[in-house]
Amino acid sequence: MAKVRYNVKKELKKWLSDAERVVIAGIGNPIRMDDFVGVKIAQDLRGKISDNILLIECETVPESFMQQIIDFNPTNVLLIDAAILGSKPGESKLINPEQLIGYPAFSTHMLPLRIFCEYLAKTTRASIALLLIEPKQADFGEGLTSEINASAQNIVDALLEVLH
Repeated sequence: MAKVRYNVKKELKKWLSDAERVVIAGIGNPIRMDDFVGVKIAQDLRGKISDNILLIECETVPESFMQQIIDFNPTNVLLIDAAILGSKPGESKLINPEQLIGYPAFSTHMLPLRIFCEYLAKTTRASIALLLIEPKQADFGEGLTSEINASAQNIVDALLEVLH
């Protein structure tokens, strides 16, 4: 687990190295267990980061926050979401939106993330990345499984370190 966390932290550090204004958008469904991980990470960052970072809890409708993101004029937009990656529960991967084509099309979102990212890229000219986390359980229910909760905390810690 430490190796994966190290790689994601290293990738985040590289991707955020010249960031000036960052949007972190947590995506997920609060009643689909581990699918909520992106929102949980955004919640856990609240009150711990600087004013040049906008935190958004998108839940399942990131497109509803499009204008807020555009108005913030970000240099970087990080979307955090659960995704079936075919890896171990809790493992995460930082990808650019073009790589979404290589992942399964399953989505709990109204607008596919790839289309959302394409529009954001055109309107903001920001660098956009997705931090995807393999869920363990996405059945109806509330609360993260212990593996995903631990992964979320590792990502929060990594982001706090990289963003300071």
